[in-house]
Amino acid sequence: MFYNYNSILIIGTEKTGGLFDFDGTLPVIAIQFVLFMFILNFILYTPLLDTIDERNIYIKTSLEEATNVLAKSNQLNTKYEKKASKARKAAKLDLITYQKLYKDILDEKMKSSQIFIDDFLVETTKNFENNKDNILVSFDSEIDSLSSQIITKILT
Repeated sequence: MFYNYNSILIIGTEKTGGLFDFDGTLPVIAIQFVLFMFILNFILYTPLLDTIDERNIYIKTSLEEATNVLAKSNQLNTKYEKKASKARKAAKLDLITYQKLYKDILDEKMKSSQIFIDDFLVETTKNFENNKDNILVSFDSEIDSLSSQIITKILT
């Protein structure tokens, strides 16, 4: 059999301690960790935090501007609502005034039309009465003429 003495020698000289072996690598790893932490802080986190701070400032100013614009728009809205309310009230008053005026005009027109119709009826009735008398007189003469003709025909 052939033995590998080098591997046996290495196994025999290996330190024991397992998972929590606190030899010289622990301080090196701790120094590496702190060094990487400072490097990442300056290279990555500081610009990232600066960008986040700038973004927060931008959001804050945008919100302040939006609040100011909203306040101005609310002021304008209330101002125009008041003007619109006054205009509606004025329009209602004008409408009521015009309705009353048109009603008065319509009443006057109705009265004048009624007077005209009454006058027309009176005149038409007078004309009818006059014509009735004339027609009756002419019918009387016609009836007399026809009756004499009938009598003559009967007698002849």
